[in-house]
Amino acid sequence: MTTTTGAASVSAPTAADTRGSRSGLAMLLGSALSAQVGAAVGSTAFPVIGPVGVVAVRQFVSAIALLVVARPRLWTFSWFQWRPTILLGLVFGVMNFGLYTAVDRIGLGLAVTLEFLGPLAVALATAWTVRTAAIAALAVAGVVLLTDPSPTTDWIGVGAGLLAAGCWAAYILLNREVGRRLPGVQGSAAAATLSALCFIPIGIVTFVHHPPTGTALVAAVVVGLLSSVVPQIADLLALRRLPAAVFGILMSAHPVFAALVGLIGLGQHLGAGQWAGIGVIITANVASVLVAARAVTAPAERRVVVPAR
Repeated sequence: MTTTTGAASVSAPTAADTRGSRSGLAMLLGSALSAQVGAAVGSTAFPVIGPVGVVAVRQFVSAIALLVVARPRLWTFSWFQWRPTILLGLVFGVMNFGLYTAVDRIGLGLAVTLEFLGPLAVALATAWTVRTAAIAALAVAGVVLLTDPSPTTDWIGVGAGLLAAGCWAAYILLNREVGRRLPGVQGSAAAATLSALCFIPIGIVTFVHHPPTGTALVAAVVVGLLSSVVPQIADLLALRRLPAAVFGILMSAHPVFAALVGLIGLGQHLGAGQWAGIGVIITANVASVLVAARAVTAPAERRVVVPAR
């Protein structure tokens, strides 16, 4: 269906567009839950191999799985395709190192909440409208409540979380660009491989000083599957169905799931103010979905913005 004005025309959203938006939302929420469950499992291996050891195994598993699934034709990549792919590989490694260091020091809920500032920054930078700004401000208020900073805060852990936040913002933008330049998940597979190669010497040193047990290795492998493979594929597909701004705002599901998984799986209890923060973040998340849905279902005449020539 198209709406015309003179010689210009624009396509009105169809049922397929609506289904695409809904499937993108489902992929995004499923990706968030998978990532947090994987992080919780990985934290059980920290006493044996530490966050660095978990990240090293996670990168290896991610690379192997994505290489098998995507089978990227690396030798055919042009420099135009390699540039964002190389950057994405570096971002993978630093983001995971920052996140798991923060999880080890300040807990899953707080670490992921700080990391959430990255996607929120993307949302603010790419869609500065009155509505999205108000929703983002509401989400920030939720982050403050959930974080509940105090003089005894572990600032190294907080710094690691903020490092992960910056990398997550870069991940969103780079993953979107890689998806434009390469078909399927070939770019993600190549980036994961580069990241894994960088972690080979780090992993060797870590395991020499902290010999892994079978249980710790299994936990780290599960992290690679749930927190890397599933989110990388799901996020890439979701980004093709949702605008970058909407994607960034909907990332608020991550701290919510992290707090719940931390409570149920790890016994990490939060105070009343922090639970209030979760409620505020959920409200911001729902509001962003409603705004996106309203944009999709707006009357056709309001969407005609291309002038006739």
